[in-house]
Amino acid sequence: MTKINRVRIEKSDCCVAITKLEAQAVSIRYRDRLVLHDISLPLHKGCVTAIIGPSGCGKSSFLMALNRLLDLVPEAQVSGKVLLDGEDILESGINVTTIRRRIGMIFQKPNPFPLSIERNIALALEHHGITDPAVRTDVVEHSLQAVGLWDEVKDKLNTSGVTLSGGQQQRLCIARAIALQPEVLLMDEPCSALDPRSSAQIEELTRELAQRFTVVIVTHNLQQARRLSDYAALFWNTNGYGELIEAGPTNVLFADPQREETREYTQGTVG
Repeated sequence: MTKINRVRIEKSDCCVAITKLEAQAVSIRYRDRLVLHDISLPLHKGCVTAIIGPSGCGKSSFLMALNRLLDLVPEAQVSGKVLLDGEDILESGINVTTIRRRIGMIFQKPNPFPLSIERNIALALEHHGITDPAVRTDVVEHSLQAVGLWDEVKDKLNTSGVTLSGGQQQRLCIARAIALQPEVLLMDEPCSALDPRSSAQIEELTRELAQRFTVVIVTHNLQQARRLSDYAALFWNTNGYGELIEAGPTNVLFADPQREETREYTQGTVG
């Protein structure tokens, strides 16, 4: 397979290319089945990186490997290295709870707890040892403000989070994640279950969050990837497993791809 051109991954017109999180030769198996092979990809601080590609090429599995959520999947095996500020988080002895606080996750379908809006955030804080009521109250408000939800819910904080609209629920889940002050935010198709207006709100919010966090987003929406991301990486199903076939600044990858598969996929003729 043609090697990734590393020079193309190192620069973007949109943000400074300082690597925050990096996959090195990451492979994933479920039981004896190889689903993702030999992924090496730097993820840059303060940037949005879009992971794109057809269904079944391991994009979501890769995302879950980046904060060790695959530990919770029976018989999932991850090899290689995932470096967070140079430290391999796949090594034994790493505090996984701390890793998941530093690397937050937003899922495809909004998943608020069946608790009040306030408790959705407060419970996450308590789980990570933040028990001071005054601190919790302050963090709840600031987190909801950060996702543009405070004015919509400030008078009904005791209302169940599951009664909110789909877009509001997803913003609540983002507020819950950023309340823990992560350094990296992983987003697995966060708009796929939302209407166009809610999707636009999440996109705008994602760009704002990139000013504070390193953001990695899996999306099937190529226009969304072009709008949102500074960098893009194309995963492809080869011989029954996923591989990374091209990566680089988003504007370059879409305008001047080096692989024919990339050209055809970004132009919508395959995939």
